[in-house]
Amino acid sequence: MKRSFANAEAWSGRKKRARSTSYYYESKQTGEEPLTRVEEQFICRYAYGRAAESVMMSERGQDFMAFAIDRDVCRFVLCDGVGLSYRGDVASQLLGRGLMGWLHSQDELSQPALERKLLELTQEAEREMRSLSVDAKAPKLLREVLEEKQRMGSEAMYVCGRIELPTRFRRKGRLWLAWQGDSRLRLWQGQHEISPIFGDRFRTGERWSSKSGPVGGKPHVYQCRLEHDSGYRLQMYSDGLNDLDPMKEPVPDDQVQVLMNALHTGGLEDDASFLEIMW
Repeated sequence: MKRSFANAEAWSGRKKRARSTSYYYESKQTGEEPLTRVEEQFICRYAYGRAAESVMMSERGQDFMAFAIDRDVCRFVLCDGVGLSYRGDVASQLLGRGLMGWLHSQDELSQPALERKLLELTQEAEREMRSLSVDAKAPKLLREVLEEKQRMGSEAMYVCGRIELPTRFRRKGRLWLAWQGDSRLRLWQGQHEISPIFGDRFRTGERWSSKSGPVGGKPHVYQCRLEHDSGYRLQMYSDGLNDLDPMKEPVPDDQVQVLMNALHTGGLEDDASFLEIMW
């Protein structure tokens, strides 16, 4: 779903700044997005696909992805709803939109500020979850299971961040990243992958809960000054695209689309989101 910044984020109450935004994308969880390339201040490639079973059942995808290019700033989020929780698709969308608004409005990004936002979002999530009713026509046993899941809340893993390029007012750029969960996050400088700087901190047991906020520990944060204004490649994707894990070199557009189509397995076995940002 590509739409104007002002319409996409009218809820953030910051329409004046919206006019300077050159591109905004938000995934539509009811359909697929083929590999698309955008060239602005940043070069972005992105794709979205639902699991074959979700496509067959006409169900919403559990992943949610969005990014915005605002002149010399790019902000982004990729969320993976936990399938065994209640309505992981709703959790991922609510979390993703909330984080995108926070990344837009927050001048100084920090772990404590993010943690406060994640806790704040539980209040909105609780109202949303209460508005979702379990189908009264469902078999009694299934209805009881769903009602119990609803009481326990919904969960999603996430990766989010903001890239600020150097300007005449900002001598050095900045990269700020945060995450919980096992979605992939990789960074190259020139031809060399430097992802080990993030550490071994991508764990399945960590996520956000609509009931309690961060689960499994505090959000992980990485930030650095950008020594150069170009030559970087940041890549993130959900575990539905784990075939990309061993690939160090840039993957051509058509090959990324082959992985998204997953014809060799009759379609994706899990939802898949892909976002690559180059500058």
